[in-house]
Amino acid sequence: MKSFEMALPRSVEEAVKLLPAEIGDDRARLLAGGQDLLTELKEHLVEPETLVNLKSIPGLRGVLEEGDLVRVGALTTLADLEAYAASGALEGCEGGMGMLLETLESIASPQIRSQATVGGNLNQRPRCWYYRMEQFPCLKKGGTECFSYYGKNRYNAILGGGPSYIVHPSDLAPAFIALDAEIELVGPGGARRMPLEEFFVLPSEGNPLRETRIAANEVLTAVLLPRAALTRRSVYLKFKERDAYDFALAAVALSVEFAGDGTFADVRLVLGGVAPTPWRCHRTEKKLLGREPGEDATVLAQEDALAEAQPLSENGYKIPLTKGLLAQALLRVQEVR
Repeated sequence: MKSFEMALPRSVEEAVKLLPAEIGDDRARLLAGGQDLLTELKEHLVEPETLVNLKSIPGLRGVLEEGDLVRVGALTTLADLEAYAASGALEGCEGGMGMLLETLESIASPQIRSQATVGGNLNQRPRCWYYRMEQFPCLKKGGTECFSYYGKNRYNAILGGGPSYIVHPSDLAPAFIALDAEIELVGPGGARRMPLEEFFVLPSEGNPLRETRIAANEVLTAVLLPRAALTRRSVYLKFKERDAYDFALAAVALSVEFAGDGTFADVRLVLGGVAPTPWRCHRTEKKLLGREPGEDATVLAQEDALAEAQPLSENGYKIPLTKGLLAQALLRVQEVR
């Protein structure tokens, strides 16, 4: 690991001033929980001169109720958010809080969740073998080739891939998107908000080195959850290769409202572990509206959500795996209160 200086800003504005103005300038990096960044430092994937430690800034950690919104500070640890979701503090929001609890309990180990942060989880870098191994000059590190396309691709994307076939590793992102989350970003021009779904960017949508739309000199400060979305019936299902402490091979975040006649009145369906971004299934959501839960709706959702899947040589198993998770999610969401 290359030596670096540690900066301890006392405000977000001070932290912003310490960051480079241009994408690709890695002289300074943000440090939150460090669970992802430290592995990159050890593998020499990034070698900043300065780490800007956000833990010295007050007000970025904790969960606050602000009118119709629930504000989750970016430095809130996964363990703290897990405890809040389990507390029942938000009356009438058991559906959304229950899904967040399911999501958080599926992430890593209790020790890691005690250090990892909400903002860090959303900003994780790819876990692809070729990216994580220092010896491979892959596309995500400025090379000219995605080695997974012809190489080992068991864990890579089946949807939205090309020219890079990474999958986004965050579990929280699909769950938050299914709950209509927005994020708050602070940069030199002040604060701005955007839907979390729009934060993530496909490799084909511009710079393949990037996974998000955050500017080089911006700080993600909070996730904003509408209380109304938290009242919907919601579930999160994740399949891991190992039962403990593993990333998703496939995941489904589903949030719905039922009409008085029992049909789908509102649907949010987001897939994880199968694409370079959390994969929102807008078309499938629309096709489910007005339908009754049951076998016909399940088959429709399974076929439509995976219709554009283009598996690589070793990851075709993700199609039936994701379809199975979808069927379970559609069944379970009817039981959630």
